[in-house]
Amino acid sequence: MKFSVLLSVYIKEKPQYLNKAIDSILNQTVKPSEIVIVKDGPLTDELEQMISKFIKNYPDVFEIIDLEVNKGLGKALKIGLNKCKYNLIARMDTDDISKPQRFEKQLSIFKKKPKIDIVGSWVDEFEKDISNVISTRKVPQYNEEIKKFAKTRNPFNHPSVMFKKESVLEARNYKDFYLNEDYYLWLRMLNMDFEGYNIQESLLYFRVNKDTFKRRGGIKYALQDVKLQNKLLEMDFINKFEYLKNILTKPVVRVLPNFLREYIYKSLLR
Repeated sequence: MKFSVLLSVYIKEKPQYLNKAIDSILNQTVKPSEIVIVKDGPLTDELEQMISKFIKNYPDVFEIIDLEVNKGLGKALKIGLNKCKYNLIARMDTDDISKPQRFEKQLSIFKKKPKIDIVGSWVDEFEKDISNVISTRKVPQYNEEIKKFAKTRNPFNHPSVMFKKESVLEARNYKDFYLNEDYYLWLRMLNMDFEGYNIQESLLYFRVNKDTFKRRGGIKYALQDVKLQNKLLEMDFINKFEYLKNILTKPVVRVLPNFLREYIYKSLLR
């Protein structure tokens, strides 16, 4: 089963993280047929050199898309997805590390369950080094559980997913939805009765630090939560009671002091 891997990189990424991310893709037990990298605006010389190194060593694998200006993750992924050659596409972030059997295990699910449209997994959250795993973000396995979970939280770990391109395109692809590009896509797909599945083990190391939890806070993020809840209600994905409950809880977490938000994520939401 041939498949693509889709990444988006922008100027603030660290070259050493990008190096480890791509290495983890190239050292899979089942290797991708194509790796599509979207350069979301101008990059540093160090990032350009890192990408050039991989293109030189694997000239037939990489497809590079240059965007003249930074468009944001949603728009960059939309452009990149349209360029992917194969129907199965694995997502990957440029600072995370896929475990060696990730793609093999996801492809196995698509073979066994041909009606599935999205296959994700748990992720191990680590600080500095993969030997320092601080928590595991677990998500439900089966579609009905996933739909129920999606009423309050993102039901897939975005950098762990593999999905069918045709299904994503039918749901009108990624959209520009600040901080919630993936969650909004999954909601639309689930609402259209596309099926999801999460492998009940961690297949990816997800990099976190103090700034990770800081970035998940603030008024701007709280307002995006409200905007997303409005979409959920418009779609009839949640009822008015569920909407009110979410509005009274989710944005509050965004405006808490960072140490409290970090505690909630690490201890209560994992």
